[in-house]
Amino acid sequence: MTHVDKAVLAPVRARFGTPTELSWEGAISDIEWAVATHNPARTHDVTLFILDPQRRLALIRKPQFEPDVWRTPGGGIHPGEDFVAGAVREALEETGLHVELRRYLVDAHALFTNSGRELHWRTHVVLADTADENVVAGDPGEIAEARWGTLPELAGPLRERLLATGRAFWRYRVALHDAALQALCTRTAVP
Repeated sequence: MTHVDKAVLAPVRARFGTPTELSWEGAISDIEWAVATHNPARTHDVTLFILDPQRRLALIRKPQFEPDVWRTPGGGIHPGEDFVAGAVREALEETGLHVELRRYLVDAHALFTNSGRELHWRTHVVLADTADENVVAGDPGEIAEARWGTLPELAGPLRERLLATGRAFWRYRVALHDAALQALCTRTAVP
């Protein structure tokens, strides 16, 4: 059971709206299993769609990613940490951006399987905005590069590149991005 439970999410939903629900299931490799279970107490992440006034999208690349593989930033909420404070902290740590959360876009429930094992994972995708102009990688041990991209880039060439890897984690990330992009297109009040 994760510490990011109904009680933690109730005020998030009240403040930022009801998200699109996404269910995803896939078999992951042994390497992906090792990454997903390196911290057995953590079975969630918060993914941030951070837009600036020009509608540029913050993207990150971790050291273990191939050079042309980029995704939206995110990370975990610590036990006892306020959800909003944790999401804001993750944005700052990974991109150097000061953000304000705007909408709860996607609540994803994933089932990762590997050699008869199951891992239930949950991802919360939130829309945030920033007035900051410069996006910079935080801890170089965790983030190799950070840059501005665009929503069309995420939906096009970056999506294709993630799928071309053949990795289940990237297929899951594409499903998250697709659901968030759809939520942005179908709802009003986008900044």
